[in-house]
Amino acid sequence: MKRIAVIGVGYVGLVSGACFADLGNRVICLDINAERIANLKQKIMPIYEPGLEELVERNVQAGRLTFTTSYEEALKDVEFVFIAVGTPSDVDGQADLRYVRMAAESIADVMEHPLIVINKSTVPVGTGDWVAEIIHNRRPDAPEFAVVSCPEFLKEGSAISDFMNPDRTVLGSTSKEAAAKVAQLHLPLRSTIMITDLRTAEMIKYASNAFLATKISFINEIANVCEALGADVKEVAAGMGLDKRIGRYFLDAGIGWGGSCFPKDVKALAYMAETEGRHPHLLHAVMDINADQRQAPLRKLREVLGEDLKGKVIGLLGLAFKPNTDDMRDAPSVDIARALLRAGAKVRAYDPVAMNVAKDLLPEVEMLPNAYAVAQDADALILVTEWNEFKHLDLNRVKAMLRSPVLVDGRNIYDPQTMLELGFNYLGIGRGYNGQGISEKTC
Repeated sequence: MKRIAVIGVGYVGLVSGACFADLGNRVICLDINAERIANLKQKIMPIYEPGLEELVERNVQAGRLTFTTSYEEALKDVEFVFIAVGTPSDVDGQADLRYVRMAAESIADVMEHPLIVINKSTVPVGTGDWVAEIIHNRRPDAPEFAVVSCPEFLKEGSAISDFMNPDRTVLGSTSKEAAAKVAQLHLPLRSTIMITDLRTAEMIKYASNAFLATKISFINEIANVCEALGADVKEVAAGMGLDKRIGRYFLDAGIGWGGSCFPKDVKALAYMAETEGRHPHLLHAVMDINADQRQAPLRKLREVLGEDLKGKVIGLLGLAFKPNTDDMRDAPSVDIARALLRAGAKVRAYDPVAMNVAKDLLPEVEMLPNAYAVAQDADALILVTEWNEFKHLDLNRVKAMLRSPVLVDGRNIYDPQTMLELGFNYLGIGRGYNGQGISEKTC
């Protein structure tokens, strides 16, 4: 059993802390937000993540997981300190490291024995060296310590499974001994462990997320070409994915990516490149395609409802940026809803878990209790988030409730032929034969 402190009880920190506790370690999670810590002590989770509440409760009851606002309490007798605080980016993509600095300074102020400080937050390349410098400068007489980079690769909605069954564990440090100790901490996960230097480990996280975002933007670009030429992007993606060099994952066309990771990390990587005099043309194209893709639902609505959407009732099915989370950070639904409102439409919405978060972002959107209430007398529906319950709707009932049977499928969860047979005016993203025919010139 190891003694671990985790600084920050946001998405990464709370999941990581609870999972390490479930592996048999003694974990104390710290946050300077007193209300958040008080809520956790009352079993109130700050985020929605399937299985997290049960995981936290089990380990609290077992005495392996505790919460505090005190650095003195958190760092007493621990060997490992994970920094898992937020690193939001500004409009240019530069990461805001104020919380990382605060954590490093606070560690320096109270540490009384050797520590391994582990950066779990997604931070710019070079932050590990910077954290070490902060601690040295703050406390020249500090006990021996080492800094290790251990980037997280958790997906919202499956974070616990991702932690317990990782594809790989990446560690970077100038201290081989410290890296080896952190590797030992991760051995129960039975994943491939890669040990490298600090900056390379930090870069692996950015490069990984940028590549995945690129795959999504690429298939969305292909989807737009498919629409023009009458091909089905789902079949195209399936055919591409059979090539082992390409793979099927992250080739799902739709209305683009959002959340807390891809937007921030791609922008931050582009910013880092530009500050070093490089020209990240591909990264900018990836972001531009993603931004443009969010306009696709409005373009499609205007194709069937006319250019003037004033007074039209448009329903949104789903608000969170992806299923199994209440995360509304950079969610496509926000851009879509605001564009509809600017066009004069009346917007209503339903999401299984994200409406409490969404109502503050979208106060003009009417939040309703289920998908059928959204469909009642609406002029069109836009499927925004691919929640499982939307895949199993009674579509005949939905069609009967709509004022006009228009459905824009922003995630391609429905079969176009089935929807047409049900009588919908169905508009997917890059889906299928568009009726233009094959010209003699083409042949």
